[in-house]
Amino acid sequence: MKKLLTLCIGLSLFACKEEPKIDYALFSGKIENPADKVVTVYHGREKVKEIPLTDEGTFADTLNIKSGYYSLNHGREGSAMYLSPGDDIKVSLDTKEFDETITYSGIGSENNNFLAAKFLNEENLDINFAELYAMEESDFLAMMDEVKSSKADFLKAAQDISAEFRSLEEKNMGYEYLTYLQTYASAHSYYAKKEVFKPSEDFSRTLEELDYTNEEDYKAFDTYKRLVQRYYADKISKSENPSEVFKSINATGFTALKKDLANMLNYNISPSNEHNEAYYNGLMAMSTDDKYKEALTSKYNTVKKLAKGMPSPQFVEYENHKGGTTSLEELKGQYVYVDVWATWCGPCIREIPSLKEVEKKFHGKNIAFVSTSIDRAKDHNTWVDMVKNKELGGIQLMADNDWNSKFVKDYAIEGIPRFILIDPDGNIVSADAPRPSNPKLVKMLEELKI
Repeated sequence: MKKLLTLCIGLSLFACKEEPKIDYALFSGKIENPADKVVTVYHGREKVKEIPLTDEGTFADTLNIKSGYYSLNHGREGSAMYLSPGDDIKVSLDTKEFDETITYSGIGSENNNFLAAKFLNEENLDINFAELYAMEESDFLAMMDEVKSSKADFLKAAQDISAEFRSLEEKNMGYEYLTYLQTYASAHSYYAKKEVFKPSEDFSRTLEELDYTNEEDYKAFDTYKRLVQRYYADKISKSENPSEVFKSINATGFTALKKDLANMLNYNISPSNEHNEAYYNGLMAMSTDDKYKEALTSKYNTVKKLAKGMPSPQFVEYENHKGGTTSLEELKGQYVYVDVWATWCGPCIREIPSLKEVEKKFHGKNIAFVSTSIDRAKDHNTWVDMVKNKELGGIQLMADNDWNSKFVKDYAIEGIPRFILIDPDGNIVSADAPRPSNPKLVKMLEELKI
């Protein structure tokens, strides 16, 4: 009897032992007409794993994950996914019709097939954002309610998705709606061509009542993350004392938010920002990355040298489309308006008609219009042809080393188009001058009595 009791106790202990916790998902698939040699899985911007393809276009690997939204990327295409530990997901797709052919099978596939179908459904909504944001407030809200209702109906019709995932999608939909509202003021001002615009109090109240401190949702939803980032970025930029806003965020903000804001607001340190010192000190306090701080300090010191009245950085012997080379020093004695652009840059090309109008208006005046391409050497012929085909005027130059050109680095240029105005003595008037399409440019040039 005693032996039997001992055996029973032993069996009981064995039966009560916890099962090993599964913290991974199995992920495999086949890609027809591969556009790359790998498949990459991301969680937000963080790379989870890069999985190599076989010669047959197949792949398989294990992903150590937590439940949440992820993305599958291959070549220049991508698709949203939802993964949980214990999933065994198989994907198939043809890159010739990436979104139309992607399908999932296996454990966890239902949620992912919904996301793939959701993307196509939203594509079919065919929202014209220029028309949407040009609408007056009441019409905009009515349209957004229609869009939200359509998306809700699509989610409601989904049969096989998990209850947990459905709840997340409902929450995500709400955040997505709010991102449209958050964008409306600035977008309406642009598309409706209203220099000054402010939405109604009721409209703004919806956004003001949102809790921007939910760390859990910040990690779970990219839509909420964008809302929070823009909220704090706007709060800083609109403040008369941004140092105090930075101080508050650094004291109460959670780590992920501060890290993201540091990377996001790095670009706000620029020649046109009168609060560069506040941004620099605030961002330095936000970051714990020594390499980031070193790069930020270098940029801040460069930008300080680009204040109005400071000697302009020089470009030397840039290739001139008409032949030979041209240096900035040769243009002394006249104002110089520099357009930094590239043939692959859509916004740059959209400025060309306006630039031609400004050149025509100031033709024969004491100003040189210089367009400096930062195209790569391999695209030299593309530059030559575009200048000719679009009949570009002024002085057309090509930089000596694209983004790594000394002139580009000395002017802290991180995005194009970028416009610079230099006075006849070679000193900076504006290291971030208005675009040709901006009426402020003509006003600035007229005030200088050029």
